[in-house]
Amino acid sequence: MKSTDARPEPRSGTLPASATLDAFASSKLAGLERRQLRRSIVETDGRDAVQVEQHGQSLLNFCSNDYLGLSRHPEVIAAAQAATARHGTGSGASRLVTGGHPLLFELETRLARFKGAEDCIVFGSGYLANLAITPALLGSGDLILIDELAHACLFAGAHLSRARGETFPHNDLSDLSAKLAERRPEARRAMILTDGVFSMDGDLAPLPGLQVLADRHDAWLLVDDAHGVGVVAGGRGSAHAFTPPVQAPLQMGTLSKALGSYGGYLCASHAVCELLRTRARPLVFTTAPAPASIAAALKALDLIESEPALCERPTRLARRFCAAAGLPEPVSPIVPVILGSATAALDASAQLRAEGFLVTAIRPPTVPRGTARLRITFSAAHDEADIDRLAGLVAAWAPQHEAAE
Repeated sequence: MKSTDARPEPRSGTLPASATLDAFASSKLAGLERRQLRRSIVETDGRDAVQVEQHGQSLLNFCSNDYLGLSRHPEVIAAAQAATARHGTGSGASRLVTGGHPLLFELETRLARFKGAEDCIVFGSGYLANLAITPALLGSGDLILIDELAHACLFAGAHLSRARGETFPHNDLSDLSAKLAERRPEARRAMILTDGVFSMDGDLAPLPGLQVLADRHDAWLLVDDAHGVGVVAGGRGSAHAFTPPVQAPLQMGTLSKALGSYGGYLCASHAVCELLRTRARPLVFTTAPAPASIAAALKALDLIESEPALCERPTRLARRFCAAAGLPEPVSPIVPVILGSATAALDASAQLRAEGFLVTAIRPPTVPRGTARLRITFSAAHDEADIDRLAGLVAAWAPQHEAAE
């Protein structure tokens, strides 16, 4: 009698599965290489908040999201060290299994107060937060409208929700209004997803208009303020760049940029946060953030709340740079220099590297095809003389930037 669980014999002459997998990967890599879209991760040793070393070369880092230099701030480092000594190096499990260390609860209380919300829930990263929020609130039969330039994790969360998803042109309130008028009546629930500060362009979302449309059509507005908190509106974030501030019901952010740590969060009502504590898979099935990261974020929040001049400095330096380079005035510490092709962006990045500046080329699919660029970011730790020297080099590309726009 033959065994019912017998596995089929491999076909004679065929390659083992590992060989076909490697062949597939090699073919894909070769294709990316031909289009100059292959990435590599370079070993980088940070000497301080803005100086790094790669391949033995000292470079000034103008592409980091550590906008305030707080990842190297002595008080932030000391807070992380003290938390590690008291609470250990890791959390050990999901908070729903073992609970959470006191610092996590303290940070959630602080962030809720800082953002003007009832409650807050902290996740392992900003990406995980956006994978959690939308799928926990929407499903099949619901509607998502998302800005075409929103961050990839907003799109990923929208896809996981199984709701009907559509994009609207960047910051186009008229198109969004028309889509809501046509499609909202067919959907049970609806959400509008947007960055507060767009990570590749540095511009602001028109949050007052978005909130008006959201209220008119009973659509819940989710704002990803990862690049706004700590550096826009005296550190309060993109919602406070308007008068009166916009109080979106779903305010997401990250601890890994201006706060110089690691993790993500959602500020919302108590009911919404309680629902996510029960239903958000990236929270339920993921180990909680390490105590050191939470303590670092708490100390960084202290500094942001007490030093508004520190929070204003990155955008002020960005404006100094743009004035010298002949670029439009920015509203955030993010300045795009759009060069078009991946080749042009890579060449420009190499030229700046030769002059001692680290400015990574940003290529599709991170940005739309034909808009490869240098994404230059400014930190409170940067020196004006270095900014002026960088502006002198970038000024040669400013006419191309304006033509591309």
